[in-house]
Amino acid sequence: MREKALIALKDGDGVAAETALREALNEGAPKSLLAPYFGEAEILQGNLPEAHQWLDSEDFAPESRTHGLHMLGRLAMMEGNLNLANRAFSQAVDGHPQDAALWVDFGRLRYQAGQQTGAIAASEEALRVGPNDPAALLFRAQLVRDAHGMAAALPLLERGLKAAPEDSQLLSEYAATLGELGRAREMIAVLHRLALTDPTNPHMFYLQAVLAARAENYELARTLLQRSGDLDRQMSAAILLLGIIDLENGNYASAAQGFDRLLRMQPNNQRVQFLLARSLKLGGRDRELVARFADHADAPYMAMVVGRAYEALGQREKAAVFLDRANRPYAMIVRILPTDRDIFADDLTSVTDGPSTVSRVRAMLAAGQVDGARSQANAFLQLFPQSSDAMALAGDVALAAGDYSQATSFYDKAATVRQPWPLTQRMAYAFIGQGREADAAKLIADHLRGEPNNAEAAALLGRWYYLGGDKIHSQSLIRHAFQQGLASDSQLRELRAKLAKQP
Repeated sequence: MREKALIALKDGDGVAAETALREALNEGAPKSLLAPYFGEAEILQGNLPEAHQWLDSEDFAPESRTHGLHMLGRLAMMEGNLNLANRAFSQAVDGHPQDAALWVDFGRLRYQAGQQTGAIAASEEALRVGPNDPAALLFRAQLVRDAHGMAAALPLLERGLKAAPEDSQLLSEYAATLGELGRAREMIAVLHRLALTDPTNPHMFYLQAVLAARAENYELARTLLQRSGDLDRQMSAAILLLGIIDLENGNYASAAQGFDRLLRMQPNNQRVQFLLARSLKLGGRDRELVARFADHADAPYMAMVVGRAYEALGQREKAAVFLDRANRPYAMIVRILPTDRDIFADDLTSVTDGPSTVSRVRAMLAAGQVDGARSQANAFLQLFPQSSDAMALAGDVALAAGDYSQATSFYDKAATVRQPWPLTQRMAYAFIGQGREADAAKLIADHLRGEPNNAEAAALLGRWYYLGGDKIHSQSLIRHAFQQGLASDSQLRELRAKLAKQP
């Protein structure tokens, strides 16, 4: 009966596993031997209080103790008790290090706890002990994607699907990655496989909605997104997609509400800032727009929107300042990222909360308090030495202080874990500060290859080529930026018109 339970657990069927385990218990199997598997069965069913009853005492038989500690750690991680999860996983690894699933869970815990370089090490260990393990390949692919772009993750996902061709998580991730690389036909084929394997998978409907939105069929996109369950309330990408659908359908108030919610979750997401500003402008909420964005409207499109809002409010002098800014020469301009909240004196006493520390340090930089910001950033990095966020924040302080070489050093370390577009921009700016313009351009080009749908990267590189006299590559990149959603950027339209007139 125990073997029957193990098969059910492997298939993710907690109900069948519990039934088989109770039969084994009734037949005299020791409770201490079965407790870890009962705990796993309850976790699979979402019955966390019942899982505690089997796992909390840690009264596990020696031959199942490692699995019991693994399940205890998984339960603790699900409930946010990271210290308990870390202790349980550490003890489990000591007892049975040749378990790929254990290393994957340990790696995900480390990532969640800000120990991101440790998470990378765990993912590598998971692949060492289970080179064809689907969960290990998926986890490693996700980390590689964050650091090196979509294309670099594809071989790992393909390896995973060779080992588990019907794994819905791998199929979903593979489809999403193909879509981000602009390989829509292949994405559709993978989604078809996912529909046959898991016809009610919510991510399948979300990805289909993405395809529909890219084809500008926004009504179909909304219908598909609604079929994804509550993803549009839980997943950042789905919240963004729903906001775009509302924006394109003229539901400006709903779009602004969604983008505002997402911006509170991701206060430094420049794209969401742009989309929220556009929603406010189209919805006639000019006063709110200038109140929220006038203080950090450096990007050409944002400056143009704020300028138009001031015009609508009858404040032409202020409007002129921003409209002039929107039409300034094409250049790389990276400012200190804004804080998402006000800073109070009491905030300066703790560096244990990551988002608060990031906001606090950036506010101090904006206020010119470089020494205080450096102290806070250094304390944060000492507390979380494996965190890419802490490394990037230290780089921001060095950048603000004009120490471009040190900024590059910190940014390079952060980028081994995650290299989102805002970090790439700051890395490029640090290169420019050292006179390494060619390295900056290569960095942006590399990022665009890994994230070909990034309109901002395409536009920036297109301007760069224009300044360098390479009109052919500039024209191609500007056209691509238009196709990816920047057709409303007035500066980009002007540049495109100039390129069209030139031989």
